[in-house]
Amino acid sequence: MLDRYSLQLLSPRLESIARLLAQKGVKADHITISGFFVGMAGAAAISLRYYFLGLLLILLNRLGDGLDGPLARMTGPTDRGAFLDITLDFIFYSAVIVGFALAEPANNALAATILIFSFIGTGSTFLAYAIMAERRSIRNLKLPQKGFYYLGGIAEGTETILFLILFCLFPSLFSLFAWIFALLCMLATTIRIVYGYTSLR
Repeated sequence: MLDRYSLQLLSPRLESIARLLAQKGVKADHITISGFFVGMAGAAAISLRYYFLGLLLILLNRLGDGLDGPLARMTGPTDRGAFLDITLDFIFYSAVIVGFALAEPANNALAATILIFSFIGTGSTFLAYAIMAERRSIRNLKLPQKGFYYLGGIAEGTETILFLILFCLFPSLFSLFAWIFALLCMLATTIRIVYGYTSLR
């Protein structure tokens, strides 16, 4: 829901940084892979209750995710790069939630389980529609820079980042925030199923 606005705000700055990286010979896949390992280190830090460190590493991961796209467009986008980007993103998101479950199993495990369950809904509808859109040569004119059809909704990347920040800043309230976010994801999944089923007739 907020991605189009956050992208409008951040894209010029990210493209400037990406241009410098391209001049240094850095490839988009390098950023994607290194950012993933930084994010996984953040999930590990959270599992050990180093929440501020975890937040810092999560933000670095998201910075990398914001840079690999414009960098790829400058150096030549590839299907394998788009595949790697979305795959590692979903693994990273789930790993952070597992980190909170491991940090406080008694308090967080149930909410974390429900949240990951909701991620399955948002992720599967997102990717399934992208496959169908590719078959029919459908393009998202609002986000043409994406490597595949980017199906928006209530819970997108920006909302996910905001909730990850809240989780880290207020770890004692993780369960509350996780339930709220899970409900948003389930609502987004329902809307996407209805939209996808009706629009692909």
